[in-house]
Amino acid sequence: MSTYSRTFIALGSNIDSRVSYLNFAIHQIFKTIGTIISVSKVYKTPAFGFDGAFFYNACIEVDTILTAPQLLDKLKVVEEKSGRIRANNGYVDRPIDLDILFFEDEIFKAKDLTIPHKHLHSRDFVLYPLNDICPNHEHPILKKTVHQLKSELPSTEIEVVDISLNFPKLVQTELMYICVEGNIGAGKTTFTKMFSHDYQAKLILERFKDNPFLPQFYKDPKRFAFPTEMSFLADRHQQLVDDIAQLDLFSNVCVSDYDLFKSLIFAQITLQPEEFQLYKKIFNIIYKEIPKPDLYIYFYQNTTRLLENIKKRGRTYEQNITAEYLEKINDGYMNFIKQQTKFKTIIIDVSDKNFVDNREDYLSILDKILN
Repeated sequence: MSTYSRTFIALGSNIDSRVSYLNFAIHQIFKTIGTIISVSKVYKTPAFGFDGAFFYNACIEVDTILTAPQLLDKLKVVEEKSGRIRANNGYVDRPIDLDILFFEDEIFKAKDLTIPHKHLHSRDFVLYPLNDICPNHEHPILKKTVHQLKSELPSTEIEVVDISLNFPKLVQTELMYICVEGNIGAGKTTFTKMFSHDYQAKLILERFKDNPFLPQFYKDPKRFAFPTEMSFLADRHQQLVDDIAQLDLFSNVCVSDYDLFKSLIFAQITLQPEEFQLYKKIFNIIYKEIPKPDLYIYFYQNTTRLLENIKKRGRTYEQNITAEYLEKINDGYMNFIKQQTKFKTIIIDVSDKNFVDNREDYLSILDKILN
């Protein structure tokens, strides 16, 4: 999964309903690019570089998992949706103009993209709104803060407009403990990481890499099934007791990519009947003391897609997993959910969704979970 990056984007409009175009762009950026962290004041300036109507300018701060080139492509789409037609012979009037100013502290240069923006240090209609939201951000080449660059500008005709732009936000939640479950390769861990970042939630991820028996289990399931499942059970129990019982002082939300009950689901598939009966007795004793989620989410994904995802992520010890095994796991989850009465559950079909590359898919899942 890609990591999040903080970027700053300049917006400008000088056609008709300027505020509407600015708001449109901000909402499109939220829907397709990332979470809006802050929005500047709106500034009025004369057209720059050509004889045209005045501009309204602003800057926004955005968190995104896109790379800088991907971000540029998405911004061009937003411009096109606004009705902008690019001119080949210089500056012209336009409904919306979007420029990447900073992308973290990256220094990037390509044919159609330079970061930091090569003119940001000399333009009042960029530095004034940028100073509203990141005065202490340092230009990685000039080694001066935005505030310092603004203070070095000559006298200017810029003026603040008494207008507040709309600020789209993520759906909020009062849930304290959310569990996201799913089959192998369903995307639960990736989604959980994204949710944790956006909601500043305490993150609990299954420590499957620490299970010394797992690679051996995939090679010889009958021999290593019982020690593998017992190792998982012990580690999951300890982690959940430690992490959920002591919520982070700086976070009101906790999100995990597994629930302890998954141990019983997998054990029923992998263990021999007599082994499973022993395992179940131990499980029932410790499951009683584990905190239960306020919301249990199951990501359903069809078997074909699961196998594709497993192959794509390339874990050597997972490559021999069969469709039959995945279907048994899914059946185990379905039976558990049908019988569950102690906490709220929701099933979301993510077979046709790509919530990493398509932010609208991600937002639609959030909407189903939190509304």
